[in-house]
Amino acid sequence: MQYFTWQVKTMDKYKLKEYIDANPDAKLRDLVMKLLYDEIVGLRITPGSRLNINQIASSLGISRTPVAEAISSLSEIGFVVSKPGQAGNYALELSLPDMIHLYRVRDAIECEAAALCAYNADDGVVRQLTLLADAFRDSVEQRDIRGMKDTDMPFHRLIIDSCGNPYIVQSYEQILPKLIMYQASMLEFVVRQGNEHNPWLSSVKFNHISVVSAIRMRMPELARQCMQEHIGTSLNFTSLSGDVEDPFSALQRRAR
Repeated sequence: MQYFTWQVKTMDKYKLKEYIDANPDAKLRDLVMKLLYDEIVGLRITPGSRLNINQIASSLGISRTPVAEAISSLSEIGFVVSKPGQAGNYALELSLPDMIHLYRVRDAIECEAAALCAYNADDGVVRQLTLLADAFRDSVEQRDIRGMKDTDMPFHRLIIDSCGNPYIVQSYEQILPKLIMYQASMLEFVVRQGNEHNPWLSSVKFNHISVVSAIRMRMPELARQCMQEHIGTSLNFTSLSGDVEDPFSALQRRAR
């Protein structure tokens, strides 16, 4: 499987039209910003790749001004960056050190959410979590990237939304965009050739089942422990993916 094949030059003007049709009163620069933001977070724009304003404007069939304004706005929130000694604007890069920092925060938020979910989740939520966990396991076994993406983040989001603490939900929203990027990259590593020998792969597919089992048994501390193990497993799996110290480095090199 080829990894992160999206290129800026293929940006579809018809996708922008969908955004315009859905938000007819919005300014064009804001819609272009949302489009670029969604493409960056969804890894359809390769992390670290240069964003050529003229090229994007031409692909979208619009002038360069709203594109330049959109990129400026994305720069303000950290999803577009500059590089020392290099001209232009670049999509946010991923790195193992940054992922470690993010996952420490994720650990604090999601472990508490899992424990609270064991107290607060009703039977309907538990059934839905079980279905998502089973489907995620099956998708990992089949190396079904679409199936993994359709079940991974919804599982975690349901736990957050069902924990009963609005401040946890608010805190999670702050890290969610970057978390989506790293989660998507981790799932891509699952199906990447050569990673079938990663010693952490066998644990990845069962982590969700362990978490929901603890929630079903109404055991908050066990739910907290299982979530912590899951987050650690995801980080360990990613760090050992590929044959380089930082598994994201090859991706960034291809984007230059």
